[in-house]
Amino acid sequence: MIDIYQLAINSFEFILPAYIANATPVIFKGKKPIDFGKNFIDGKRIFGDGKTFEGFISGLFFGTLTGIIMGSPFRGFLLSFGALIGDLIGAFIKRRLGIPRGKPAPLLDQLDFIFGALLLSSIFYPIELEIALFIIIITPPIHLISNIFAYLFKLKNYPF
Repeated sequence: MIDIYQLAINSFEFILPAYIANATPVIFKGKKPIDFGKNFIDGKRIFGDGKTFEGFISGLFFGTLTGIIMGSPFRGFLLSFGALIGDLIGAFIKRRLGIPRGKPAPLLDQLDFIFGALLLSSIFYPIELEIALFIIIITPPIHLISNIFAYLFKLKNYPF
């Protein structure tokens, strides 16, 4: 039988750098878009103004720093970089679907960064299926709650 408390601790301990990397750009924002304001071949922005170099670098820095503090700098880097790349892929998909910046794309918004983090980090750090599933299940409600707080603190324009 699975000890749910230990599973929760192991899961959060594993994924924390990705959570930090994903949350940090909301605080630091930025002005220089990663896509340089360019459009894709479909005429739509590649990522949009919400994905900036400043946000990416701050997310990578603080996520990796979290990994360093936890005693696993390389894993922290992989989780952070994977989370940020996953978030960029999510933004790319949203732009292709015509979903404006800040508007919701249920599950894509909550899980793009998680899939990126898990995929990249699993190359060097295999993850137990139970931990991966727990993270995938628990992240959407955590993401929603954190976005509500970011909205209340005027860090985001929408509470989702």
